[in-house]
Amino acid sequence: MSHAVATEDIGVITQQHLDSYLGKSIGAICPNGYTTNADHHSAHFLSHVLGYRFGVTCQMMGGGRDAGATIRVQDLLSRCKSAGVWSLRPTSLSQCLVFITRASNVNLAAKSISSAPRRHVGIYLNGFIWHYSSTRQQVIKEVPSQFKLYYPSTDNAMFYGSLP
Repeated sequence: MSHAVATEDIGVITQQHLDSYLGKSIGAICPNGYTTNADHHSAHFLSHVLGYRFGVTCQMMGGGRDAGATIRVQDLLSRCKSAGVWSLRPTSLSQCLVFITRASNVNLAAKSISSAPRRHVGIYLNGFIWHYSSTRQQVIKEVPSQFKLYYPSTDNAMFYGSLP
């Protein structure tokens, strides 16, 4: 039996806090029961961690009674104050969201990602990216050079977004 971690608005993100999620399944994170392994939970995971409750939420999908967390990658990018190509991320942006998808799926001017498959997001802090691995069904931590290999295609592109 898993014990869900309550969604909280933590304010300042710390490596210690993010590390506390390593190895956890979405069932141990989401108190609303939206834990279908066939679905991708990258946006869902980080929204519970960061307290994002906009757009489509896990409460809507799972029927739970706790505050819902955002579950769609495209809802996250649209709320970022700034966004751009990962390689052009300002060095002053030490924590942000990092997205990976096909380059053609993203319109940076509109801060939008199409609803096409292969969209993934993580939390970048201090040189590492924490994200929910769909293949491992748990939260993992990687350096950006590992994260960029999340999808096997050669047309992947990484993008940053300031925290909404």
